[in-house]
Amino acid sequence: MIQQELQGVLCIHKPQEFTSFDVIGKLRGILKIRRLGHTGTLDPMATGVLPVLVGRATRACDILPEQNKAYRAGVRFGMETDTEDIWGTPIAYYPQMHVTRDALEAILPQFLGEIEQVPPMYSAVSVDGKRLYELARKGVVIDRPSRRVEIRAITIEAWDEVQQTATLAVACGKGTYIRTLLVDIGKALGGGAVMTSLCRTMANGFTLEQCHTFEEVGQMVESGTLQSNLIPTDRLFAALPKLTLSQKQSTLYQNGVKLLLERVGGILPDADTYRIYGADGTFFGIAHADRAEGQLRVGKNFR
Repeated sequence: MIQQELQGVLCIHKPQEFTSFDVIGKLRGILKIRRLGHTGTLDPMATGVLPVLVGRATRACDILPEQNKAYRAGVRFGMETDTEDIWGTPIAYYPQMHVTRDALEAILPQFLGEIEQVPPMYSAVSVDGKRLYELARKGVVIDRPSRRVEIRAITIEAWDEVQQTATLAVACGKGTYIRTLLVDIGKALGGGAVMTSLCRTMANGFTLEQCHTFEEVGQMVESGTLQSNLIPTDRLFAALPKLTLSQKQSTLYQNGVKLLLERVGGILPDADTYRIYGADGTFFGIAHADRAEGQLRVGKNFR
């Protein structure tokens, strides 16, 4: 199989000081293929799960149904920096601040569910057409509109009262800034906080256990086992209900013909988007049930 025919998901354990774009550039050199993409950026100083889309799987970038993430974050209480993490310039200290584990545990439920969060200045969010980090590097601070994010769970994995540090496990939805969450927790505790480490432990349904290093990917290329180590593209859509077409329907579908919903088995009353498989089990792509027209419309194909 030539490299251009590769398709699937390659989960990378992103090393520290690599941007997500750096990871793509490194992999293009290893795989000798340009058609690569990722499912969401990860801060340069963060490590962990970065799902990389290979070949035709890149078509999934803007239609992924599973956007939940999970992180393991280190936090230090009693200070603030301009970047909200330990690598920034200190801007405030709170020498009288002393957090106990009980106090931290008591405050965490306030941050569960849907909460309002103001994106940090050092972020890729655009305001009036300009990236916030570009303004921040010039020393410019502007008002940013808050946005609603979802925090599904926060638990304490480690605690050091003497050092005033903790490790928190956070499960959240798309667009959540963990740095900002930690800062807001520090404010709620009467002072400040900074993030000291960040590892993404889950993204788009993939975990650290499924990730590979650059070295391991290079070994796969040399041994010819890369394709067998790619996660099949349809795993990106595991959250969607599955439809399997008959042989005749498979042929029509591949030719772009809209199928009548009443003749497609498995259509659910409360689901409009499906992952589609041919009669032989081949994953075709995504389709939408147009109930007004009574048709199954072809979405994105991955064949």
